[in-house]
Amino acid sequence: MYIPIEIDRENLTIMGVKFSDLITLENTANAIGSAMFEGFQPTPKGIEIIRDYVTGKISLKDFILNAKEKAFV
Repeated sequence: MYIPIEIDRENLTIMGVKFSDLITLENTANAIGSAMFEGFQPTPKGIEIIRDYVTGKISLKDFILNAKEKAFV
């Protein structure tokens, strides 16, 4: 089941998580939306982790470790 998430393009936030620019926000929102159709249930922490990976703040290795540790919950 699809559950809508809060996206604020004016303030550049998804579920309260701040983004630096509109392009990154929209690309991340599209990726999250696609993953939600596969059963992903986003949380603010999960969105932070995705944002940090997309912007290069964390590596793919760290992203995978976070996923394995269920840090996104």
